[in-house]
Amino acid sequence: MLEQLLIHQPKDPIRFMINHLQRDNDNVPKIVILGPPASGKTTIAMWLCKHLNSNLLTAENLRAKEYSSLAEDARRHVQAGQAVPSTLLGKLIQERLGEEDCVSRGWILDGIPETREQALMMQTLGIAPRHIVVLSAPDTVLIERNLGKRIDPHTGEIYHTTFDWPPELEIQKRLVVPAGISEQETVQRLLAHHRNIVGVLPLYSGILKAVSADQPCVDVFYQALTYVQTNHRSNAPFTPRVLLCGPPGSGKSLQAALLAQKYGLINVCCGQLLKEAVADKTMYGEVIQPYFEKELAVPDSIIMKVLAQRLNQYDCLQKGWVLHGFPRDLDQAYMLSSVGYAPNRVFFLNVPLDSVIERLSLRRTDPVTGERYHLMYKPPPTMEIQARLQQNPKDTEEQVKLKMDLFYRNSAELEEFYKQAITLNGDQDPYTVFEYIESGIIHPLPNKVL
Repeated sequence: MLEQLLIHQPKDPIRFMINHLQRDNDNVPKIVILGPPASGKTTIAMWLCKHLNSNLLTAENLRAKEYSSLAEDARRHVQAGQAVPSTLLGKLIQERLGEEDCVSRGWILDGIPETREQALMMQTLGIAPRHIVVLSAPDTVLIERNLGKRIDPHTGEIYHTTFDWPPELEIQKRLVVPAGISEQETVQRLLAHHRNIVGVLPLYSGILKAVSADQPCVDVFYQALTYVQTNHRSNAPFTPRVLLCGPPGSGKSLQAALLAQKYGLINVCCGQLLKEAVADKTMYGEVIQPYFEKELAVPDSIIMKVLAQRLNQYDCLQKGWVLHGFPRDLDQAYMLSSVGYAPNRVFFLNVPLDSVIERLSLRRTDPVTGERYHLMYKPPPTMEIQARLQQNPKDTEEQVKLKMDLFYRNSAELEEFYKQAITLNGDQDPYTVFEYIESGIIHPLPNKVL
């Protein structure tokens, strides 16, 4: 709808959007079939038209339209041996696409646009196909095909004396040789096609599918059909806004770092943001510092202002983010959602108490180098270093149990708030956990059965 608003720029955009929504035709075919002479584009276009119950538009049936002054002008140009001007052709197509059958059932353009000028005119008029199928084959094959082409004047079906001869004697008798299929004429048309197509294709690079026409027609058709039934990625792609929840020691920081490294997300640790604000002596840092000095909890309103300031920066808006350390309870979750920073992927990392105690209570820091060790997973290299290691008071077993109890007291409400959250077992190899998180980001959200 936004695309159509930008193209048409209506004086009354509200009425335009209402009419657009009432049409309910966002998924109808809008297809262009391009290719050199004898590549089979008309046959493929006709088969697609029958299969998709759509409308086939060719230069001939556009000009043959009755009660249209534009079609009359186009016929006069053809009768005078002149090419139909791009402006006139574009308006003729636009007029046809505005009719009810094309609006409700879509359309398939056969062999149009032929030149870059025609393609640009179509774009100027807002004629925007969703799928472009480009057929190709060696010139020698195309010349051979063209020489044997025959047309049924009653149905418009195309046959071939070698590859596709009709079994019915009645149809055979009425087949006619189309004009312009001699070898010399075919070579001239092929040269014109090769000269023009290089200017057309770059205009449709994002929606284009090349199919080899040097294979059975049925195979070409099914390749084209498969392509035109696919949906293109939106111009507003999914931007990850990931929230990692879990008790202390569940591996949130490591998983956030892995996601940030692989997908270019911004790693947003709430606790680290507060420390940086204090260290940088920002306006919020001066407010937070007294709470740090007295070892008191920073009020949610202040945390939210610091967090919102970071999430509103351009890199977060452009690349997406992975947040951990906030929210820790239902009130904070409501606050985060109310200011417009709701995550679109939420993961809960569940780790048993014994594993968390093992992970945290055995952590140590070297006061000389600042290096962090773990007595089980990353022991110090020498006895001298081990002798001077210190434990953070927050990592004592008693403190860990208190934090675990606080987290699981609030986690049930958080899981209820984030109904589409994915719960993972965090008590396994970190890279295994990362693979589960990764699959939850790149695949659609599961549907929970109520």
